[in-house]
Amino acid sequence: MSDLPRKAVTRTAKLAALPLGFAGRTAWGLGKRIGGKSAEIVGRELQQRTAEQLFKVLGELKGGAMKFGQALSVFESALPEEVAGPYRAALTKLQEAAPPMPTSTVHRVLDERLGEGWRELFQEFEDKPSAAASIGQVHRAVWHDGRTVAVKVQYPGAGEALLSDLTQLGRFARLLGPLIPGMDIKPLIAELRDRVTEELDYGLEARAQREHAVEFASDPDVVVPDVVHQCDEVLVTEWIDGVPLADVIADGTQEQRDRAGQLLARFLFSGPARTGLLHADPHPGNFRLLPARSGDGGEAGDAGSWRLGVLDFGTMDRLPGGLPETIGEALRMTLEGDAEGVYDMLRRDGFVKEDIELDPGAVLDYLLPIIEPVQVEEFTFSRGWLRQQAGRIADVRSPAHQLGKQLNLPPAYLLIHRVTLSTIGVLCQLGATVRLREELEGWLPGFVPEKPEEGEAEEGQAEPVERTRAE
Repeated sequence: MSDLPRKAVTRTAKLAALPLGFAGRTAWGLGKRIGGKSAEIVGRELQQRTAEQLFKVLGELKGGAMKFGQALSVFESALPEEVAGPYRAALTKLQEAAPPMPTSTVHRVLDERLGEGWRELFQEFEDKPSAAASIGQVHRAVWHDGRTVAVKVQYPGAGEALLSDLTQLGRFARLLGPLIPGMDIKPLIAELRDRVTEELDYGLEARAQREHAVEFASDPDVVVPDVVHQCDEVLVTEWIDGVPLADVIADGTQEQRDRAGQLLARFLFSGPARTGLLHADPHPGNFRLLPARSGDGGEAGDAGSWRLGVLDFGTMDRLPGGLPETIGEALRMTLEGDAEGVYDMLRRDGFVKEDIELDPGAVLDYLLPIIEPVQVEEFTFSRGWLRQQAGRIADVRSPAHQLGKQLNLPPAYLLIHRVTLSTIGVLCQLGATVRLREELEGWLPGFVPEKPEEGEAEEGQAEPVERTRAE
């Protein structure tokens, strides 16, 4: 493939073909129903054909199309199996790779950014990329001091392509909605578009990665490669080997799945508490499973001692005080069955608008199935469970759907919400059994109640909701 197709007319033509195709299939579906097929069967066939065209087009483009595809791919667990099954390979491919840009283009960028003598900075440089994604691709190299490094080179015209794609996708976001039941596609596209400038700035990414590398330098479970060099459109970091999370999802052992899931949850909740930053791009292409390092006491093949390698710090949410305490308090009160307390807190923080009146008991009933993973000591995430939750909220006939339409998501929580949903999507892809409650108790502000002063009785505390192990 040649350079990133960045002419607006070229990219727009490819993306504009999507809604035309969707409209054609809708007409086809109507004909099938007239011919006697049930609406449910026809609906599944339409969804399958739509998914096929969508991911074919997204796979051919980088830029915002690729970014959207990666963001959407973590939710494939919510798709009906007859749709998700045939296209799971295509979705996971979006998580790990895109067609590379020509070697001549890579060399031109390095000439412009590192200087014409850039090869002197490296003992070795592999022209064939080891990974490619939405705005850049990675080359393995050896730095002049002998360290193996990853050299991320930004695609020329990446910014223009990102904005063009996401603007075009936003115009027909409504047509994409049926692909992921219960998920509003439009806010996802808008949020991705708002983050374009940050993601293109390798200086911001370098600072965020350095902060994480310092904080997690001695962590036995999480590995963050340090930054070696950074300039416009080029970022050089330490190289880490390991098993891509997409490979663990495809054919990892159950022990590997459980370990990866536990560490992914730990990183999600511990990162903001330790660095004041939330890693906001949790698709599987950004994580590796690494064996225990020598001296840590674990066997190389022991899944319980494997570590989580974290890559790509280009999309971050800045949370100086860590995750908002409201999240932890609301979760705790929901578990305690305190419907009035939860409702009052949601109103106070803008999740329920002032002109809306809801039944606190109904709000509690809406939330309890969603937080099932923290009602038990350990929970097995699965595609079936996620499909059940998505279907409950997407079904226009259900009370959950009607109530959900009346809730509001304040802007400050948009990215946190997406990252949490994305992480849950990956845990369901892994089929991991995770002690999620343990991570919340350790890292989420407000989840563990403050202990009363000595001699002070605890009064009026609601009985906890009955907890059962999820199957």
